[in-house]
Amino acid sequence: MILFCDTSALVKLFVDEDHSDQMERLTEQASAIAVSRIAWVEAMAALSRRAREQPRDAADIETCKRNLRDAWQSFAVIEVGQSLVEAAGELADAFALRAYDSVQLASARVMKEGTSDDFVFACFDRRLQKAAAMLSMDSFGPV
Repeated sequence: MILFCDTSALVKLFVDEDHSDQMERLTEQASAIAVSRIAWVEAMAALSRRAREQPRDAADIETCKRNLRDAWQSFAVIEVGQSLVEAAGELADAFALRAYDSVQLASARVMKEGTSDDFVFACFDRRLQKAAAMLSMDSFGPV
């Protein structure tokens, strides 16, 4: 099974949050974990924001960032180019998605269309899950 993680799902692999255990179990079942290139900046921004808002956790957050850096090379990364952002623009319009959510969905769609393996889209956003379902993607992520 190919597991595509949007940033909300990806961060749960590095920070102990609600549903982190479930995400960990899901990754153990996956033959590959895929992400969009933009997940890097979204994850780093989210982690940095958390460190600013909760200074007592700053050292732990730095460890999370280091773990993400180490794990990144093992992910199948979907690159963001012109054709992908054009597709994302269409998805943003069709499903009333935010910009980066539509890029995540377009990235997942590219990965899904490029494999014959089972595919799961992990995210924790209700609107994005609904859009994925409309595109015939199985999704994971209680919201």
